[in-house]
Amino acid sequence: QVQLVESGGGLVQAGGSLRLSCAASGRTFSAYTMGWFRQAPGQERDFVAAISWNGGKTHYADSVKGRFTISRDNAKDSVYLEMNSQKAEDTAVYYCAVRFPGNIVDVTTSTEWNYWGQGTQVTVSS
Repeated sequence: QVQLVESGGGLVQAGGSLRLSCAASGRTFSAYTMGWFRQAPGQERDFVAAISWNGGKTHYADSVKGRFTISRDNAKDSVYLEMNSQKAEDTAVYYCAVRFPGNIVDVTTSTEWNYWGQGTQVTVSS
């Protein structure tokens, strides 16, 4: 079992920046791929970014490529999402997720991820 707790959401103006954090517990953090998804009201849960167990591989949705950066700190059992140049369409609840094994980062279907956090709201005002 893996427990995930997101933090760092809030209200930001368009063009601004926000950093999300996700703390994991319950199993060996370095053994799995970490990812971020987001879900806007009335929409499906969409893939945002993923990072492999050692940080050596990352994968991004086209909509955030060049603006968002995913990173992880295995010593702190945490994964981060740095969001820059934010747009109104980035408004959503952002979820942290875990997937086994830890070396595949291009799985973008939410049903193929194993554990989820409760989510944190990000609102971008235009």
